[in-house]
Amino acid sequence: MDVTWLGHGCFRLRGRSAAVVTDPYPPAIGLKLSRLEADLVTVSHEHENHNYTQVVRDAYEIRGPGEYEVAGVSVIGVPTYHDAEKGAKHGRNTVYLIEIDDVRVCHLGDLGHKLDDAEAETISSPDVLLVPVGGHTAINAAQAAEIVRQLEPRFVVPMHYAIPGLKLQLDSLDRFLKEMAVAAAEPQPKLSVQKSSGEYDTKVVVLEPKVEPKA
Repeated sequence: MDVTWLGHGCFRLRGRSAAVVTDPYPPAIGLKLSRLEADLVTVSHEHENHNYTQVVRDAYEIRGPGEYEVAGVSVIGVPTYHDAEKGAKHGRNTVYLIEIDDVRVCHLGDLGHKLDDAEAETISSPDVLLVPVGGHTAINAAQAAEIVRQLEPRFVVPMHYAIPGLKLQLDSLDRFLKEMAVAAAEPQPKLSVQKSSGEYDTKVVVLEPKVEPKA
């Protein structure tokens, strides 16, 4: 199963027979998504920078908590909040656990708080954790690192941080790498993951944003 980062909170997860897109965004944020094809698209919350589903052709849309099965892909949506005040500031957020080809990917969306024990248990030990690290309206680098230690994924892919062209106010990736004690991380074009074969140490993988700055 291949994980490609399309900038901000948007990823394409491509398995042998199905593809998923997460949190597509509009060109107004300064980055441009090309037209995408997928079997399903997940929306973590209804802010315009995360719910631009019209860019994904003919996809089944998942927009909240629950259990779903689409095109052989299993999705569990876990209700959380976009802030530390139970949604009083920014509303609700859904964390998704997406299973493709026996690989479990957890997309935290714009999570804005620590995970309680019940939330953590539902999504613990994913193969891939897609975690926001840019702070401001979601968790910051230190909180993200704490959640990584809590969930113990095989791979951690940071998202939702400052990149060239993005017009949103977010922190840089450096803070998160420092929190994770990663000296340097060469960005990769994609992450390819097979079914887990047992013991592992958590590894941070930085992906190149496959996106064009808006003309």
